[in-house]
Amino acid sequence: MIPTYIIIFIIVVLIASGLFIVKQQTNAVIERFGKFTSIRRPGLNLKIPLIDRVAGRVSLRIQQLDVIVETKTQDDVFVHLKISVQFLIRPDHVYDAFYKLQNPHEQITAFIFDVVRAEVPKMILDDVFEKKEEIAIAIQRDLKHAMLEYGYDIIKALVTDIDPDEKVKIAMNRINAADREKIAAQHEGDAQRILIVERAKAEAESKRLQGKGIADQRREIARGLEESVDVLNGAGINSQEASALIVITQHYDTLQSIGQDTNSNLILLPNNPNAASSMLNDMVTSLVAANKINESSNIDKKKLDKK
Repeated sequence: MIPTYIIIFIIVVLIASGLFIVKQQTNAVIERFGKFTSIRRPGLNLKIPLIDRVAGRVSLRIQQLDVIVETKTQDDVFVHLKISVQFLIRPDHVYDAFYKLQNPHEQITAFIFDVVRAEVPKMILDDVFEKKEEIAIAIQRDLKHAMLEYGYDIIKALVTDIDPDEKVKIAMNRINAADREKIAAQHEGDAQRILIVERAKAEAESKRLQGKGIADQRREIARGLEESVDVLNGAGINSQEASALIVITQHYDTLQSIGQDTNSNLILLPNNPNAASSMLNDMVTSLVAANKINESSNIDKKKLDKK
């Protein structure tokens, strides 16, 4: 006969083999002779020793699958897109998730490749960067619809990286640098134009003030000459003699000023005693002749207008 303690030991071993623990956020799939019998929840569970077995454990936590997809854009640029998909198994569809898919990661990867290679070839490279959120939404929408049948729920799809060919990246950097240089040149040109305009305004203002100064100077000279003529007339010198005296005085003052500067160009004018009077007479004669010509022209013009 078998000793009692051996029987007790066997019973304890059988009971111990029938007990098992399921962790939180995990479900256990139980099979009996290879056939599905039940799904056990978290905590301490009991199965029939030697008959039932734990076929597998299914995690209900959110999982992430990273997939790198190589595809071509509309402008014939090959890019690598890193897609991150976050998914979980629905608690009420553990049976479908465990039995319907042999390798769920491969199945999800295949769907991701299919969606990306359907969306990206419709875009140029710049649009891929700008519309990566649209690509992610399309992946999540199509993948969610496809995987619900198998008990998987797609929480989020993200395009985490876009990596074009190295030569394309260098070309894009060169384009960006050229655009920045163009903008810098435009700003520099605007600054130069503003500087030139302001310089021209300053020069115009300077010329205006200079002209005003010269006009004021000539006005004061004319006033001084007028006063000088009045003084000479008061001394008994007629206007013509006074004008001749003033001209000859200015003539000698000019010669004196020229002689003070060794780099000045000297122009010799007639300086005999009658030179100033002759010069003044010539100037007066020229002015009178010019006035007569202008008056004659105005008369002829009036006659023509009457005709």
